[in-house]
Amino acid sequence: MGLWIALIVCIALSAFFSATETAFSASSRIKLKAMEGDQKPRAQLTLQLLEKYDSLLTSVLVGNNVVNIAGASIATILFTRLLDGAEDRGATIASIVMTVVILFMGEVGPKTLAKQQPERFALAVTPVIRFLMTVLKPVDWLFSLWRRLLSKLIKAEPEEPQIEDELMTMIDEAQTEGDLEEEESELLRSAIEFNDQDASDIMTPRVDVTAVEDTASMEEVAEIFRTTYFSRIPVYHEDLDHIVGTLHEKDFYKMSHEGCREITRIMKEPVFAPATLPISSLLKQFRASKTHQIILLDEFGGTDGIVTLEDVLEELVGEIYDEHDEVHEEIAQQEDGSWTIDGGMQLQEMLEQFEIENPGYDADTVGGWVGEMIQKVPENGDAFQVGGYRFTVAEMDGFRVTKVSGEKIPELAEVPAEEGPEKAPEEKTE
Repeated sequence: MGLWIALIVCIALSAFFSATETAFSASSRIKLKAMEGDQKPRAQLTLQLLEKYDSLLTSVLVGNNVVNIAGASIATILFTRLLDGAEDRGATIASIVMTVVILFMGEVGPKTLAKQQPERFALAVTPVIRFLMTVLKPVDWLFSLWRRLLSKLIKAEPEEPQIEDELMTMIDEAQTEGDLEEEESELLRSAIEFNDQDASDIMTPRVDVTAVEDTASMEEVAEIFRTTYFSRIPVYHEDLDHIVGTLHEKDFYKMSHEGCREITRIMKEPVFAPATLPISSLLKQFRASKTHQIILLDEFGGTDGIVTLEDVLEELVGEIYDEHDEVHEEIAQQEDGSWTIDGGMQLQEMLEQFEIENPGYDADTVGGWVGEMIQKVPENGDAFQVGGYRFTVAEMDGFRVTKVSGEKIPELAEVPAEEGPEKAPEEKTE
């Protein structure tokens, strides 16, 4: 009877050690750190054990193997007695029975249960495991020497931190499980990727900047404010590379009613920043300068474009439209299944929507990408194939690509850029 009790104890301890291993490996440090109240002291002890995970794992595995071997030995003795001393048959049957019992009762079952609530189980067994680690400290010291030897024999390559990717995965899983709404997950993704972009990625480029010369009359400026609905306009001297001020609509009309006739007396000092500045730093500059518009400079000191506080905020919360803005879709699907793409759209965003890999294109916008792919100044009708899609220049503004048409093609073979541009087939007319 005593051996049967010992066998049951060994199976129970095997289940305990298996569940403990799973619980500590699956426990979230973030959840443990967030625990409060009566659970906080125990959670801190659990975190201390997790900091010594190698020692913890050694103690658990030593305990698990000892009870499994002891259980197998006891089972062999019991089955040999039941079979009237037939040692070979007893050992064979004991091996089969213990394999099945340990597999179900000592491994799969306990690990499945522990994985469902790992933090709760880890908190419960922390005192026992802490005591076990203390008792097995000499054994852990021997295994630590073995681990050092293995690390010298097999040198692992240092892994780059993947915290951002892990956070993205956690957000995707939370959205899939229903813990986060789509809007909430999009906001979190935008916040994580916020510092990955530079000011040049969100600016209004120089060619699209609406500005006035410092010699412009009050009537000319009033007409620009009336037709554009802009609240701030840069003021330049001779050309756009010499921005000398920023004209605010409220100041303009206030001073105009007071009889002022020179815009140079109304404009504010401009704020400048390099176009390569990360948008997180750009936001700090907006707050420090108490302005809503910054002039971006290229590496040669010339004007590269302008950026507003609204542009920065839109990277977090999405497009912000006011009463006068026209809703503009950068990618619009047509009735025939093709897509119309804005030439000023960020290239990486377009490639992600079409699930096309970026091998390292130099261009930042779709229009620049077209020129990079066809290797010449684009013209209407120029086309190329990439990623199973055919892209065609649909609209030009001078030398600038403003619209690109994209369509799925059955052939996945890509046309190398070295073969030159391809004209879209012309329709036959009679």
